[in-house]
Amino acid sequence: MNKKRVTWVDVTKGFLMILVVIGHYPGELNFPLSKYIYWFHMPAFFLLSGIFFKEIKEDEASNKTVKKRFLQLMVPYLFFLLSITSIRYGMEVAQGNYNISWYLQDLWKLIIAGRFVRGAYGVFWFVTTLFFTYLLFMWMTKYLSKTKQISLIAICYLAAHLQSIFAREVISESAVESAQSIPMVWNLDVVLMAVVYFSLGYYGKSLWMNVTKPWLFSASFVAFSMILADQNGLINYKLSMKFLRYDHMLLDLIVPISFIIVIVGLFQRVTKIISLDWLRKIENHSIAIMYLHIFTDMILNDYVDYGVVGYTILCTLIPIIISVIIQNVIPYGKFLLGDIRAKKPMQIEI
Repeated sequence: MNKKRVTWVDVTKGFLMILVVIGHYPGELNFPLSKYIYWFHMPAFFLLSGIFFKEIKEDEASNKTVKKRFLQLMVPYLFFLLSITSIRYGMEVAQGNYNISWYLQDLWKLIIAGRFVRGAYGVFWFVTTLFFTYLLFMWMTKYLSKTKQISLIAICYLAAHLQSIFAREVISESAVESAQSIPMVWNLDVVLMAVVYFSLGYYGKSLWMNVTKPWLFSASFVAFSMILADQNGLINYKLSMKFLRYDHMLLDLIVPISFIIVIVGLFQRVTKIISLDWLRKIENHSIAIMYLHIFTDMILNDYVDYGVVGYTILCTLIPIIISVIIQNVIPYGKFLLGDIRAKKPMQIEI
């Protein structure tokens, strides 16, 4: 992969990470920005991961690859889970909470995780889902023919929608409550939908690595049309992978893919003109931003009165500062942030 391709990938991921932060803004937005962000931003992360998936041959051992992905994904997961929980419990004790049953119930939720933990842990579901999506796709590409792979992906897509319909129509509660009525550890059932977007990145790699003008213009037209249709009440499309909200068998492919094509196509072109190095640096610290932006807001919002701009800046900048400290002060800091090649404090890099 050449340098330009690496640049647009990092810049795109940095931009998507900003959208993750904005999507968790606790206040009201005049324009339904959060709704449109959720149309594509989580599918985009799974799709981009699929682009760079490397197939394992049937005669190759899987243990090394599984261990590598575990260290990259689950070690930061456990590190931030323990760190945030330790701070939370310290604050609870300082406020006089000595109720053992409260701590036991809270720990049980953290073990189940996924959509059953909220607040500071609101993004943790993504990592466990991505890890098991990777494992499933690795198994599929190693042991199944191309036809069987596509057939299984289609079955997963159908099963995901049937589950979503069951949650909405049978349980008949809000999206959050209905999803939480379906017991599932670590949001493993979301793998059914995630593997579809992941596979679209893998199978469509030639498209994604060079989005042509016809694809870009067509996708832009579709994306703009969807927003207009929503603004004028012609559709009320929603997508929430975390809470099993899949509204439409066709639009759940068309809408996210259209937006992702637009974003990827634009950044492929823009990065040839300007560097957008600040977005690349955000990507460099994306692990800390992902895990800490909600917790940062929970700490700050009692003391700082900010709008969406101030919230986005602070909840991005403070995790970046913490990321730099972790990498350069804590022993094996980079390893704790998923860099399995660096296992000791290095020279400060921002």
